[in-house]
Amino acid sequence: MALGPRLDLRQTQSLVMTPQLQQAIKLLALSNLEIETFVADALESNPLLEIGEVRHEKGEDTGESQPSEHEATPDFDGESALDIAEYARTTDAAPGDSGDWAQTPGSGGAIDGLPDLENRSSDGPSLAEHLSDQIGALSYSPGEAIIANRIVHELDEAGYLHTSLRDLADDLGAPLVEVEDALELVQSLDPTGVGARSLQECLKLQAKEADRYDPCMARLIENLDLLASGDIARLRRLCEVDEEDFADMLAELRGYDPKPGCRYGGESEAAIVPDVLVSPSDGGGWQIRINEASLPRLVVNREYYVELEAGARDKASRAWLNEQLGEADWLIRALDQRQKTILKTASEIVTLQEGFFREGVSAMRPLTLREVAEKIEMHESTVSRVTSNKYLSCPRGTFEMKYFFSSGVAAAGGEGASSEAIKARIRALCDAEDPKKVLSDQKLADLLNEEGFDLARRTVAKYREAIGIGSSAQRRREKKLRNI
Repeated sequence: MALGPRLDLRQTQSLVMTPQLQQAIKLLALSNLEIETFVADALESNPLLEIGEVRHEKGEDTGESQPSEHEATPDFDGESALDIAEYARTTDAAPGDSGDWAQTPGSGGAIDGLPDLENRSSDGPSLAEHLSDQIGALSYSPGEAIIANRIVHELDEAGYLHTSLRDLADDLGAPLVEVEDALELVQSLDPTGVGARSLQECLKLQAKEADRYDPCMARLIENLDLLASGDIARLRRLCEVDEEDFADMLAELRGYDPKPGCRYGGESEAAIVPDVLVSPSDGGGWQIRINEASLPRLVVNREYYVELEAGARDKASRAWLNEQLGEADWLIRALDQRQKTILKTASEIVTLQEGFFREGVSAMRPLTLREVAEKIEMHESTVSRVTSNKYLSCPRGTFEMKYFFSSGVAAAGGEGASSEAIKARIRALCDAEDPKKVLSDQKLADLLNEEGFDLARRTVAKYREAIGIGSSAQRRREKKLRNI
């Protein structure tokens, strides 16, 4: 082999994410509020951009789900490149106040001596966000979680529910008993007292939490009007306690928070504006369209561009102007493609979860990001970004697009059942078991297989532990203790 310097010509391929491609990926995950801020910054920095009138074009912002066809959407500088970049990133990634208060008669819960709503904390999560974060870990099924989240978004700033459960059941297409169970879940969340339908119920929930809700406290809470009017003697007689006990009860009552929701930021600070609007169409399908109010339409001011171009005397000025024009054109195409990607994803969700939109929570089916990604021919991480912080409004209410996804378990003769539904079934079997014949994990697996669910003993044990149910030996000891 000869030794010495020489020149070799080699051809290699590499995937490079340009700044614009990185920005396009970032735009997919932004919420409405973040997009508004981004657009405002772009309008301020680019003199060629301005807000234009919304233009309706066929297939631009409306779609029909007749299950399961989708309109073809044009690419911008290679939509497939965005998915390739996502795949590369995935595979190449390195290993209350305690002062005196009383109810004002007829106020429905207005309390003196507490901070006004305007003075509530604006830092941290909103009340809805704080409650929603707890629901996933405590709900027995995706259906219960969806109903509970709907209830959470019906609460006012103080944490009270003013919508009737019957109306919620009708809107969601769910049995009233399931809505009542979901309300019980909401009322078990922190802060204690949220989800109450009256001041009395709010205080009752807090008294129960403090283990102070005895018959005497119940009478005190039921007769707050006497406390407000100052008829203390009559109220003490109703409670059937002496003066010392009555003073202790009043001190306990004053320690409760009549407006528990005010500890968190209000919904007005994070108002939900749906990205997608779904409504029944005349043909029996669904009309799916982008909410025009969620994003202003940007246009390039061509007249101003011509005026600036005429005044550009030197090379640097012309280069800057062309750069601004290119950035403006790209941003308009990127935002347009973002909307079309959201619409395409939402259309597939409506197609695959049509049972929910027609029948309600009971008809929800297991759905994964990968399933939607394969249908719309995009990468799974792209679908994840598209559905994050995006909301869909339909006749049953407004839901985050992530709510329509849940894992499933294989079932004989069907497409499968939600893993959350399986956990609920395991809980029901354990609750109903004979204390003298506690079910082992293998027996639970056998029973579930008889019901058509393909589950191994190890999987049953994993689900059982996830919902906080002890082993068969632990449950046997607990049941014996209860019967002593």
